[in-house]
Amino acid sequence: MGNAHRRRWTDGELTAGSFLLPHRAARAVFHPAWIPDSLDPTVERLKRARVAVGFVAALGVHVFFEIRFSWDELPRNAAIAALVLFCVTPLATGAMLLVWRRGGTVRRLRARLLDTVKLLSLFTASAFVCLALFAVGDMVGTLPKIALTGLGLWTALFVIAGGVRLTGNFFGTGAVHRCLPPLLATVTSWVLALSDLAGSGEHGMDNALGVTCILAAPVTVTAIALLETHRLKKRYGIRLMAHPALLAPAHNGRNPYGA
Repeated sequence: MGNAHRRRWTDGELTAGSFLLPHRAARAVFHPAWIPDSLDPTVERLKRARVAVGFVAALGVHVFFEIRFSWDELPRNAAIAALVLFCVTPLATGAMLLVWRRGGTVRRLRARLLDTVKLLSLFTASAFVCLALFAVGDMVGTLPKIALTGLGLWTALFVIAGGVRLTGNFFGTGAVHRCLPPLLATVTSWVLALSDLAGSGEHGMDNALGVTCILAAPVTVTAIALLETHRLKKRYGIRLMAHPALLAPAHNGRNPYGA
């Protein structure tokens, strides 16, 4: 786990030109240079599939099935997903820290954990800034509203693109333990699905088909996460219950954390 955390946050990827395209700015900000790359193409493909299904769960299944969907709900749904992530990520990570303490100290994980907290706080703040811009825009005159709406749309695209990145790396927790992102994706998708189920009647999805569609997302995320963790264990010896500092390097001599 070496000195990777000493690399610059964006490693030069964030430039003035990046702000012209929200997705480029989001990549630089929400996928920092200290996050390790996937160990092999199969793990990367599984991660991308998990991201795609997790994105559906985060925005709400009804977004993709409801005919009379209001686009004003997108920023609100993104903010709710951010709030869930803000609560679930520290709780699940804290639970795993208690497990890992049996195999070694968690002190050497402190720098990585602090980086993930920074990333989590940055994303949550961005999501609520986006909501605030649209809310304030509704309370001012025409010209200020146009300006705030434009800025709000840029921020919304920035948050959505950032959410896609963070669904893959889960706030850089892969730098703490390679199995944390699939675990957190599973827990988060189930929490969001339960939230969707609670509001399914409002969106006309309270029948058997609607419930099935809502539950399909977390079930799929769970299946993909299990495949991902199985490959990490079988090919690289990375086990979720094992302290990250005790993990053996990959069979080809590479350290699983890129150090």
